[in-house]
Amino acid sequence: MQKPKYLTKVDLIEELSEDQIGQMNEVIEQFPFRANDYYLSLIDWDDPNDPIKRIIMPDIEELDEWGEMDASNEHLYSVVPGMEHKYEDTALLLVSRVCGSFCRFCFRKRLFSTENREVTNDVGPGIEYIRKHREITNVLLTGGDSLILSTDKLSDIVGRLREIEHVGIIRFGSKMVAFNPYRIINDPALPEMIRKYSTSEKRIYIMAHFNHPAELTDVAVEGLNILRNAGAVICNQTPMIRGVNDDADTMAELFRKLSFAGIPPYYVFQCRPTRGNHTYAVPAEEGYTVFKKAIDRVSGLAKRARFVMSHATGKIEYVGIDENKIYMKYHRAADPRRYDLFMAFDRNPDAYWLDDYVDPDSLV
Repeated sequence: MQKPKYLTKVDLIEELSEDQIGQMNEVIEQFPFRANDYYLSLIDWDDPNDPIKRIIMPDIEELDEWGEMDASNEHLYSVVPGMEHKYEDTALLLVSRVCGSFCRFCFRKRLFSTENREVTNDVGPGIEYIRKHREITNVLLTGGDSLILSTDKLSDIVGRLREIEHVGIIRFGSKMVAFNPYRIINDPALPEMIRKYSTSEKRIYIMAHFNHPAELTDVAVEGLNILRNAGAVICNQTPMIRGVNDDADTMAELFRKLSFAGIPPYYVFQCRPTRGNHTYAVPAEEGYTVFKKAIDRVSGLAKRARFVMSHATGKIEYVGIDENKIYMKYHRAADPRRYDLFMAFDRNPDAYWLDDYVDPDSLV
């Protein structure tokens, strides 16, 4: 399978029954479906609880009205079309509205709507903004998936950013190594581009997105090795997802396999309360407990992950829990006055988000 075939209709999947197809098509009317035959081949169709199926196949419970389309109010930080500037030293360029496949729990599913205007084909205004703001040292190319772009297109963007002296880190936000590692394996121009622009003083980082150990196949690891040998630094981040990695054994195994392959676990995210995500979300205190048990079961090199919430006000890290309280602090903050703000809240087992504990406007 050297070039996976993409599909956007579940009707073409032979393993599904007519009833399943009917239900899924109801969901697809609201939240699009996209996958490829490589990723679908990882599913054990005889297992009703298969985690890969859970990641990629529509679920009728997505039609639950819980959540907001922009749960972290990203639009408030849009400074020019296609670019967000939330944290002082970091800019986010939305370079694509497409991914290798669509995770059902995606927090940016709003971008896949034809009416959405947050992504632009012209990154020029964003790059010019970065050029004028010397405090920006870190640029994340995301969307959508940055590696869905052709290497020529990606190279043009990266080359223009490398001309800006104060930009030290360029990051590619991508699940492509999990969804379609042949994107990397079959394109020698991609590692050549990385080799050119990931220098000893200014590296390119790949923010990989493995949610479950089953995604770390031999060909996925081959793709990771190609990127690393080209000079990229690779980290992994994942949300905690009900039915995918919300048990300590699975999360610990994911951390182990990543660390064995030389990929540091970076962030584990609280699933954002995005529209359609209720069936995938784990309450915060349960999620932290799972995360902590997983961390306790792995060696030091696999313990580098942080369990965080990407809230509208900043990135909030869960740091502890006891019988009565849950403890958090701002790991990153849109308002600098909140940096390292430590918070203790009464336990609430039904809480999914900071707003379930406190009015965020009351903190500073």
